Amino acid sequence: MYKEMFDRWLAYDLDDADLKPELESVKDDDAAIQDRFAVALKFGTAGLRGVIGAGTNRMNVYVVRQATQGLANWVKTQGGTQTVAISYDSRIKSDVFAKAAAEVLAANGVKVRIYKALMPVPALSFATRYYNCNAGIMVTASHNPAKYNGYKAYGPDGCQMTDEAADIVYAEIQKTDILTGAKTMPFAEGLEKGLIEYVGDDCIRALYDAIEARSIRPGICKTAGLKLVYSPLNGSGLVPVTTVLDEIGITDITIVPEQKDPDGNFPTCPYPNPEIFEALRLGLELAEKSGADLMLATDPDADRVGIAVKCKDGSYELLSGNEVGVLLLDYICAGRIEQGTMPKDPVMCKSIVSTPLADAVAAHYGVECRNVLTGFKWIGDQIAKLEADGQVDRFIFGFEESYGYLAGPYVRDKDAIIGSMLICEMAAYYRAQGSSIKEELERIYAQYGRYLNKVDSFEFPGLSGMDKMAGIMADLRKDPPADFAGDKVTKVTDYKKPEETGLPAANVLIYKLESGATVVVRPSGTEPKIKTYFTTLGKDLAEAQAQKDKLAEALKPILA
Repeated sequence: MYKEMFDRWLAYDLDDADLKPELESVKDDDAAIQDRFAVALKFGTAGLRGVIGAGTNRMNVYVVRQATQGLANWVKTQGGTQTVAISYDSRIKSDVFAKAAAEVLAANGVKVRIYKALMPVPALSFATRYYNCNAGIMVTASHNPAKYNGYKAYGPDGCQMTDEAADIVYAEIQKTDILTGAKTMPFAEGLEKGLIEYVGDDCIRALYDAIEARSIRPGICKTAGLKLVYSPLNGSGLVPVTTVLDEIGITDITIVPEQKDPDGNFPTCPYPNPEIFEALRLGLELAEKSGADLMLATDPDADRVGIAVKCKDGSYELLSGNEVGVLLLDYICAGRIEQGTMPKDPVMCKSIVSTPLADAVAAHYGVECRNVLTGFKWIGDQIAKLEADGQVDRFIFGFEESYGYLAGPYVRDKDAIIGSMLICEMAAYYRAQGSSIKEELERIYAQYGRYLNKVDSFEFPGLSGMDKMAGIMADLRKDPPADFAGDKVTKVTDYKKPEETGLPAANVLIYKLESGATVVVRPSGTEPKIKTYFTTLGKDLAEAQAQKDKLAEALKPILA
């Protein structure tokens, strides 16, 4: 079957010049053919993601056209404006795939609003809402290595597509022949006919205004003299992040020169991921040289931001997503109470794998903390519920431990632009108070206890990887561990049982231990890996770390 599909592609007059040579180069290599054609990339709530190249199991214009035809079929049943917003980041072929999607939509009579230049995830979510679109498309593979690209699909609320909508789109994709099934219209013709329009400056301005309106202490940055080093990691963050920071008064910004310009090869870091030290190394070196107060890095689609802060001895410390999430929550709550801008019955949201320290901080300030499944769309879903009840202003903050933050309901996905703004504002405020982010973090730990949150990943590459992962999760359910390293399991929550959790079903297991520690086991939704999340609580960092190491060691044989 895969051989026939390969032969069909090889004989077809492909209009992407890179594909034919790749097919020719593997025509005598059965394993390579199988890898490209034995399966197709599956369209789910996170859209598509795969290695760029030829075949049904790769990201290329044919896979993008087929997916977009499926999306167009769904949009045509939805009434409304019959419009789809499109944005893209700096990845290889992102602009090509974005235009290909626009050409398919236009040919189907669906109107398109596409950004003229690369713009991040929050800009796509915002445009989808601004133009009352039926859907949105973001061409990105987030923080994957350079050889990947992807296609995230959004619903009319600017939130990643629901399971129900994704299932319908996927069914339509499967009815569409990959080489000949999608209608297309030349991009120029779409523009001429008014079916394709560029996103207007008014929309971009409205996004920046919405972000700046969420400032906790407007004007604080103008006088603080904050020194910043920033890296967009060769992605889409440069223009929006520096524009907003400049407008709130942060002008002493040094951009990491090697990582400034958009470049899908990400030449300075194998993983353009602000969670990984290697991606931040150049920024840290520059921060040390310039004595910056703060170093920030946003990922290629600028929905996540990582930070390093200056310590008293002049060294720099990378903060985890959990630490920044808790710091921002504390800053927003204290600041809004002080300024008299805290809404009645405020709500914050976080994922079930994020630190329980946030629950304690929220409780301290009288804020309701809602714990949701992993994936920012579930935080978006909570905002939508508040909106439906006419109470959207109650939402003050949402975060995930993987460096995703959102303050305010103007978009429905994580936003590194507002994350960067509030982190800088928080640093400026603490500086003006004679303190620092690092000292405030120590204050929080002194007040609530020394929480440590760590994530380990186990990779399962190749075609058998997914089966292995499924087997491990099945074994954990069939034969649940009684303890980890002698720390007794007191409660297991299986998120595959919605009747017990009150949340939609998800492949996640959470173990509460006698010591108060928690262990979470969760297969990634986008990569062939199982992630384990540890939360330990000690009288100091060393004690919390020793406990984490013991638990991680005990888990290794189970996940081997």
